[in-house]
Amino acid sequence: MANQETIIKFEKVSFNFSHDKSILNEVSFSVRKGMKVALMGQNGAGKSTLFKLLTRVLEPDSGEIFVDKKMTVATAYQVILPSDMSLNVVEYFRKHSNFDTFEVKRRMAAVLDAVNLNLHQPETKLVSSFSGGQQARLLLAAALIQNPDLLLLDEPTNNLDAAGIAHLTSFLMTYPKSVVVISHDSEFLNAFTQGVLYLDSFTQKVEQYSGNYLDVVAEIAARIDKENRLNAQKARGIQENKDKANFFAHKGGKMRNVAKKMREKIELFESEKVDVRREDKTIRPFVIPVQTDIPNDTLKITSFTIMKHHQQVTKPANVILMKRRHLQIVGPNGIGKSTLIESMAKGTQPGLIIPKSLRVGYYRQDFSTLNFDQTVYQSLTAAMSEAGESMSEEKLRSVASGFLLTAEVVKSKIANLSEGQKGLVAFARLVLLKPGLLILDEPTNHINFRHLPVIAAALDAYEGAMILVSHVPEFVAQIRVDDVLDLEK
Repeated sequence: MANQETIIKFEKVSFNFSHDKSILNEVSFSVRKGMKVALMGQNGAGKSTLFKLLTRVLEPDSGEIFVDKKMTVATAYQVILPSDMSLNVVEYFRKHSNFDTFEVKRRMAAVLDAVNLNLHQPETKLVSSFSGGQQARLLLAAALIQNPDLLLLDEPTNNLDAAGIAHLTSFLMTYPKSVVVISHDSEFLNAFTQGVLYLDSFTQKVEQYSGNYLDVVAEIAARIDKENRLNAQKARGIQENKDKANFFAHKGGKMRNVAKKMREKIELFESEKVDVRREDKTIRPFVIPVQTDIPNDTLKITSFTIMKHHQQVTKPANVILMKRRHLQIVGPNGIGKSTLIESMAKGTQPGLIIPKSLRVGYYRQDFSTLNFDQTVYQSLTAAMSEAGESMSEEKLRSVASGFLLTAEVVKSKIANLSEGQKGLVAFARLVLLKPGLLILDEPTNHINFRHLPVIAAALDAYEGAMILVSHVPEFVAQIRVDDVLDLEK
């Protein structure tokens, strides 16, 4: 490459998932050595796909991708594969690096410390026993153990508590090598990024900007405002000339020549109109209806189990959750929040009393409540059936559209959707399910930040009983919380 400082270069790269599903259209951009760059775009735009093209997991349909061959590249993806859950930590590191067991053990302590993951007997600890926050740290550690020259991070703050995000932010600020990160967390991105690659889902192009995240957002907003004003001015000129052309065209004689000149002016104005980048769409405001025959005493907790010093500890409790009451469960990563609310959703938690007639809407952070083999259409149809409601094509399509699930997406298998789109499917299901009890485990994970105020408003207004686990204080602050169960106290 001509520029030795350039470590990544895309030249007119195009990629399609199928003949009618374009992801990238002649995309060109470059990344220099040592840069820390945010990769942004709407849910489903193709950000994770771009990572796979960069690492040659996928190959482009056309164009060239240049990656410095002397450079080592490691990726921390959003979720741990189901096939990896049965591995212990040493086996997991071995699978996701080129090192033997001796080298993995030699490097392991340093990378676990770097991601603030304190493990007891990692040689025997299974990945399946990790909390969501611990899994997020493990994904990052598996990338760091390779000591990469280029670190690719896909939504690294998902499932992390405030302390975990602060630790990761501090680490990245001092990391001496190159980083490209996908994230919807603006505060996190603004702390360390020096540029933004914006993948526009409408044009399938990548726009490149320099500066930190907030600078870039302000620059984009100013440009869009300027272009909208310019186009409005051109539109007025077009309309005025159309009116004049129509008037003179009916006058005959020399006036027809005047009309012709007016039409030429219209064509000029049309050619000067600017293509304005369409802002990310936001989901429509929505309501989660409540089960009509909801029991009055929805749920009672007399005890719960947590992990303390790597041991299970059972604590007494006296929590009664009724209709219109919202409960937040808090505690640090690894204490057992997700395990607790999963057992609540399944009705298997000792010390839990829950009426059999209660319909539970459960939002899991890993979306494992969704059947990945189903299409979105089949999944939404099943939710309506669970609610005892007869199938309504019009209602299903209307709810799907409100969550930006287009006709094309509705026909797709859930397994083929981005993580953000899976989250939107999960929320659409809750609307159609009409639950009496809503259980939400990290509902902001993978979701475009533009959608979060709309989701928060819907949860705040929910009239049933609700249990919420979230590490995002700005999100929780927008939702009515009546009671807090602190698992540490």
